[in-house]
Amino acid sequence: MKRLLSIIYIFFHISLHSQGLLPLNEKKYIDSLQSSIANKTGKISQSNTYFLLSDYYKNTDPALSKKYLEDGRNMGKNDHFTTALYYYYEGQYYQDTNKEKSAESFQKAIEALSKLKNKKAHLYVSLSWYHYGIIQKNKEGYPFLIKTMLEKSIPIAEKYGDGKILGFLYTQLALMLTYNAEFLKAEIYNKKALHILESDAPHSTELFYAYLNTNSNYCYQAKCNSGKQFLDKAGGMIRPYPNSSSNTFYYYNRALYFIGQQEHKEALQMIEKGLSYAKKNNQKLQIQMFYFHKYDIFKKLKKYTEAKSLLEEILAEKTLARDLNNRKTIYSHLSAINETMGNPSQALVWERKYSALNDSLNAENVKLEINKLETKFNASEKEKKIAFLNAEKNQKQMEVNKKNSYLWVLSLILSLFLSLLLFLFILYKNNKNLSEQKEINLQQKIKDIKQKEQLTLTKAILEGEERERERIAKDLHDGLGGMLAGVKINLSTWSSNHLNPEKDKDFYRILGQLDMSVSELRHVARNLMPESLLNFGLETALHDLCEFYGRKDLEIDFQAIDIDKTLPLNIQLNIYRIVQELLANAIKHAEANNIFLQCSQSEENFLITIEDNGKGFNKHAEKTTKSMGLRNLNNRVNYLRGKMEVSSDNQGTTINIELNINGE
Repeated sequence: MKRLLSIIYIFFHISLHSQGLLPLNEKKYIDSLQSSIANKTGKISQSNTYFLLSDYYKNTDPALSKKYLEDGRNMGKNDHFTTALYYYYEGQYYQDTNKEKSAESFQKAIEALSKLKNKKAHLYVSLSWYHYGIIQKNKEGYPFLIKTMLEKSIPIAEKYGDGKILGFLYTQLALMLTYNAEFLKAEIYNKKALHILESDAPHSTELFYAYLNTNSNYCYQAKCNSGKQFLDKAGGMIRPYPNSSSNTFYYYNRALYFIGQQEHKEALQMIEKGLSYAKKNNQKLQIQMFYFHKYDIFKKLKKYTEAKSLLEEILAEKTLARDLNNRKTIYSHLSAINETMGNPSQALVWERKYSALNDSLNAENVKLEINKLETKFNASEKEKKIAFLNAEKNQKQMEVNKKNSYLWVLSLILSLFLSLLLFLFILYKNNKNLSEQKEINLQQKIKDIKQKEQLTLTKAILEGEERERERIAKDLHDGLGGMLAGVKINLSTWSSNHLNPEKDKDFYRILGQLDMSVSELRHVARNLMPESLLNFGLETALHDLCEFYGRKDLEIDFQAIDIDKTLPLNIQLNIYRIVQELLANAIKHAEANNIFLQCSQSEENFLITIEDNGKGFNKHAEKTTKSMGLRNLNNRVNYLRGKMEVSSDNQGTTINIELNINGE
């Protein structure tokens, strides 16, 4: 649920910011534009005013917006800058209604504005690149958008030093990083944006939204109290303008804060205030966002009928459900809430829709993965060809050098015979030493090659295991899990119509066992591929693992010290598997009632210590046993260029492992 709200939240922000930001004092802004038209200032100035009016009315009155757009074009048709600027605002006009036309207009704007050698033109090039990335996001994905911002938009804004635009772009980049759960990196760019905007544009709309984005980033890290100060600053900016449409966004963030604090009553009050602004300004997306938060709160309050109605309304309105991932998750929630309300037939209908859409999305992901692998293969083949040509070149150079050496030796022999004997003796000694050294070097190279081959083999095995775990987990959860859930729902429906709970207790007992089997199957799927590791990082995943193994007769004391949240995912996954194997061995074989586990990081070194008070074991067991667990443990330690020390007797076992996080 939290992931869906995060996705929808980013969708909400991007939709808002891609349309451009209006001043908080909208009435004063529109009055000044109308006054500029009435006073008939210069043609270039009037043309720019028409463009701004077109941008203002594009959502509320498209026909008027189009008229102002063409008026601006006709007014400034003899000016190169105005002609180029027309394409930028044309792209803005079509951004929500015709994305292909919009992308084409922004490309024309980039081409035309880039030819003009002035600061204002290049700043509009920066904004055009940003909006073009937004348009192409659905086709190319978020990496394309982020790359466009980092390589195109932001460098231009930094070069020409416009604080308001640069601060705005930093805020948007932070937004993309928040979407990808890179909260700490997002925090860095939010701080950059605030530093620039508080200095260069202290009363701007850009600063208002930067405060709100910073607050929301903290809220999605469950640090709402840290974001409260920024929310209050935004409130101070919007308070003098009660008629501004930006109040919708402010109350949305207020609701987000109270939701994070689990204060449902206050959150509902903020939602109702926000809804009043959203309806007043015909902000359809914002209305649906508020409804979705109401659904979440009603579900927590067990008001299932109201929650279900809101979900169905959101789905029917289609603004949020236009995104397939959002629609898939809405289907899943409708299935779950119908099952909770005792509507198994409806639950099954929504579950089937979810499965069908999920299968479709998975098929698309497979196609994308195949294309990526093909690209990597082609690149690898090119690299091999280059390496072969370089080796051939080096071989020829060595042959030329060898011939030159022989000529030099022959010239010395001809010049002085007596010196030849001494030279031959020295040459003999040198060649002997050189041969010995070459042999040593050759043996070392062979050793290095074997180590690299072993590391490559280990890496391939471990990656293969993880891919297979992921595949099995998906098959169990989405395939067999869905089928068993369908069987359970059908049996529940049939039994309610044909069986008596008092007379057919054995059947209901078996049905309960089936329900437990479904839960156990989903648990096994989660264990194969830990979601907490993917979503929240290594430290949280290890906490969850210790809680999972804990029992009444077994206490597991886990300590985490300075674990870096930005460790590469494959490193985190290998450390997680090492700890998982250590805990499983201790619980399965040691017969201990107390386990101490400590994980700490010091720069590139990662240390794992595990102690138990069990019966101990033979520390040379790895050489005599056929256990795959110990072999896999050693493989993962060697893969991270680590070392392991084991101390075990009848008083218990202590294992110390030191890993190098750069050892892959």
